[in-house]
Amino acid sequence: MHAPTPDTGLGSFAAVLAGELPGTWTSQYHPDRGGNNDHDDLTTTVWDMNEVADALAKHTVDHCAVLTRDDGTRLFVTDPLGHGEGYLIAAMAPKDPPAEAFRGVSEPDGIAVADDPFSAAEDVTHDLLPRYDKALAQVQNHAARLTAPSLAQPEHLVMTWSGESIVVDNPERPDAELALAVHGFAFDAGRNAYVLSGDDSAQQAASIRGAGNRLSALGIGVILRHPPPRPALGTTPVAPPAPPVPSPHHSR
Repeated sequence: MHAPTPDTGLGSFAAVLAGELPGTWTSQYHPDRGGNNDHDDLTTTVWDMNEVADALAKHTVDHCAVLTRDDGTRLFVTDPLGHGEGYLIAAMAPKDPPAEAFRGVSEPDGIAVADDPFSAAEDVTHDLLPRYDKALAQVQNHAARLTAPSLAQPEHLVMTWSGESIVVDNPERPDAELALAVHGFAFDAGRNAYVLSGDDSAQQAASIRGAGNRLSALGIGVILRHPPPRPALGTTPVAPPAPPVPSPHHSR
């Protein structure tokens, strides 16, 4: 059984709450400095579009507390900012992701809790934090997608005609190998490549299209390439002209 709450002041409430939440949390109290408060940089990061945001829009924050978990998760704690009892608690948005990563993500709106930090800890643990974790995962996923195109090069396979066969270097990716095998390409260990043989050009074309469609669904493009032309029999490639050599000059 928990001991009675020693103090219902905001600073004491936040400190006790930090010790009751799962994980390792610290609490920092930001007191009222007689009008010279720098709390705006905190309130602007409150991740809420409901009750807490409404309260912040209507009232000036004189004092507040910020709870920080060892993984960087932050919670904003303040008075009801009007008539009422208890406290308002909201998650604070992470600092690192770009603003574009938050687009389309619903805010993990804050909650109003009683002035008992023990019951408040249960509300935060079972209500606010799960919604925060879900929203954070969406933001991180968006951020990863925003940076991925500039870092990753598109994959592709080259299919090269070799006589009447099509040769594809071993992709060394099981799903790509399966896509080739399903559509008639056989692995040639000597070449370390997949080969599509046959004298039925229509069947070969169908196999290439089928493999290409399946590879495309895997995010792999296909390039169909003919081998470089060989010189005709009995002819010798013409060598490029040699650079001119200056004639020797003798001085008198």
